[in-house]
Amino acid sequence: MSPIQQVPSTDGVTLALIDLGGEGPPLLLCHPTGFHGMVWAPLAERLAGVAHCWGVDFRGHGDSSLPASMDLAWDRMADDVLAVVDHLGTAGVRAVGHSMGGAALLMAEMRRPGTFAGLWLYEPIVMPRWDGVPPANPIAAAARRRRPTFPDREAAYTNFAAKPPLNALDPAALRAYVDHGLRPRPAADGDHAVELKCAPEVEALVFENGLAIDAFDRLGEVRIPVTVAASEDGGAPARVAPLLVDALPQGRLELFPELTHFGPMEDPAGIAAAVRAALDLG
Repeated sequence: MSPIQQVPSTDGVTLALIDLGGEGPPLLLCHPTGFHGMVWAPLAERLAGVAHCWGVDFRGHGDSSLPASMDLAWDRMADDVLAVVDHLGTAGVRAVGHSMGGAALLMAEMRRPGTFAGLWLYEPIVMPRWDGVPPANPIAAAARRRRPTFPDREAAYTNFAAKPPLNALDPAALRAYVDHGLRPRPAADGDHAVELKCAPEVEALVFENGLAIDAFDRLGEVRIPVTVAASEDGGAPARVAPLLVDALPQGRLELFPELTHFGPMEDPAGIAAAVRAALDLG
């Protein structure tokens, strides 16, 4: 469907950069843990007249490779962001990030101030520092229990559409997740012909590494305009969003009470309109 370019990153990783099309300034779209760049396609379609959208598969996700070291620290996700920005060759890019993708964008801007002209972030996972031993990560434990194989993509779509949290996704976003997030098994049997590209163990390791970042204490270094968008579902990312805005020199809070943590995939049209307004895209 969309051309995929290969972009080298650190640790010998090769990233898949997806040209989602459109006319206008480049807009980089960064996905959450366990997903991939094509889940942004329904949103990109609604921005086609005002931006040229690009989706990246972070290391270990989609069609990007894993580092031999299995280093999935979120600092390395920031490496991936900067590798893509350098590949695009445009200063002052605008970008949208969801969850882990939002954290990676913030860390990239901290490392190289002025990389971005503005950011729109939906519930970025940047938590205040805690004292003592980090708490257990139930999301990582749940990821390890995730079903990794299905008879075919239609069976996978039916499975995800029938239960939370993915049953709340816009059908086009869920279809993109399934069509581009599974691959044929190398030695498929009749009952398990396709598997998740982001294996449960990889997803769990990424979640666990999210507890180790110290970006919250450095938010004052991010001098560009940043919109932090959040649901009101009561989850930790939504509760922390106002604290992020207070810590950012040019932070702005935008609330979506009808959505959950998966908001950009639940309402691509509404989120596209919010992104267009916040980032001044025509």
